[in-house]
Amino acid sequence: MGEEVAQQEFSRADRTRHREKVRRNLDVFARMLREAAFDTDDPMTGLEMELNLIDEVGDPALKNAEVLEAIADPDFQTELGQFNIEINLAPAKLREGGLSTFEDSLRRSLNDAEEKAAKVGAHQVMIGILPTLAEGHMTLESLSANPRYKLLSEQILAARGEDITIAISGRERLTTTADSIVPEAACTSTQFHVQTSPDQFAAYWNAAQAIAGIQVAVSANSPYLLGKELWRETRIPLFEQATDTRSEELKAQGVRPRVWFGERWITTVFDLFEENVRYFPALLPVTDEEDPLEVLESGGTPKLHELRLHNGTVYRWNRPVYDISQGVPHLRVENRLLAAGPTVADTIANAALWFGLVRYLAESERPLWSQMSFSAAEENFHVAAQLGVDAQVYWPGIGQVRATELVVRRLLPMARSGLDSWGVPAEESDRYLGIIEQRCLQETSGAAWFVERVRQRGGADRFDALRGALLDYRERMHSNEPVHLWD
Repeated sequence: MGEEVAQQEFSRADRTRHREKVRRNLDVFARMLREAAFDTDDPMTGLEMELNLIDEVGDPALKNAEVLEAIADPDFQTELGQFNIEINLAPAKLREGGLSTFEDSLRRSLNDAEEKAAKVGAHQVMIGILPTLAEGHMTLESLSANPRYKLLSEQILAARGEDITIAISGRERLTTTADSIVPEAACTSTQFHVQTSPDQFAAYWNAAQAIAGIQVAVSANSPYLLGKELWRETRIPLFEQATDTRSEELKAQGVRPRVWFGERWITTVFDLFEENVRYFPALLPVTDEEDPLEVLESGGTPKLHELRLHNGTVYRWNRPVYDISQGVPHLRVENRLLAAGPTVADTIANAALWFGLVRYLAESERPLWSQMSFSAAEENFHVAAQLGVDAQVYWPGIGQVRATELVVRRLLPMARSGLDSWGVPAEESDRYLGIIEQRCLQETSGAAWFVERVRQRGGADRFDALRGALLDYRERMHSNEPVHLWD
């Protein structure tokens, strides 16, 4: 969804033509997997982060256009809501100090951007859901000005045929409706990318799915929505509901949701793209003039525009990515299930855990996914989102175990071995995995800290307490001291 979409209306003929083109793309992609040379020699990793904007008192600042103009840095881009921006870091190789490079680059860019954004009355916050969002922000007027966002909102609401219902039960309960996809804008995330070969893709994707619950348990950072304390990672149910194109009747019929954990382990990357085409109608049926087969047979690399655009509107928590760099195609797993923050150091620690674990598990002689059901991985994911560091998860050979104990006793050594395989310097592994270890030992996270801070302000009005806690959070965020060291 990062690209411009100019067309605003689609006829029935547009949709038919687009479906045919998507399927032709899929056929060409299958042939490329058999015949083409993908870039696999020296895998790159990447990181993107979505940020929230607040004003001086901690309320949302609907100023992303002004902020981006002030920052004037192409690494920063617009996001769905006017209270969001996104930063994309340059890809890096882990064996060349990529983790430290990500941290240094991110801190430098965010500090520079913060100085410039402050001049227009906005401040950046790394948190999954802005705790001070109120019902008044959940309107179409809060969408960013780029017409693609309004178009996407219209297409999702048209496919659904009724307003979006948000119903989440946690420690408290929230029920509300929206006439646009603005609730999706409340969900800001960090995305980790790892490049892999076609042959290894399935192993990396399966590994990422298997550890999704573990990631969320030890990194949850979205405990409040519209003034209510809900799940520790409320982004998960909110995103699932905010982009749901299904009516209640379609849900009862078993139609798949567009925000999707998936339903099975895969054997090839083609499985995912083929499922996307088979199960989901196009939201944005914009058709390019490229003939992908002609391009391939003439020795070129097809852009597969329609397949990539369609893939961008099926919101898998671990998404397959086909891309082209310097004329050469490559594949990536995009991990998109974590919130940003609380600090840059915490974010890079989350990245280290993920990069290390997926490498270790993908290359293990006995695949983890041969020892556990897919439904167990999905159950872990949702339980972890609800309970955070208090979650009990299933793990093969152990059974039910507290997620934090599993990480300390079993998974951190695996992650360290995986980072060694990447060629990550030992001092980097020690620092970043040490942050994860301390979070687990102290049973804390961004979400746990924030909830406790709000409770300490128990006598205050809820939104006053949220504003105060958010300003305390922002101050500590700038220290880059990991959250386990916060008071």
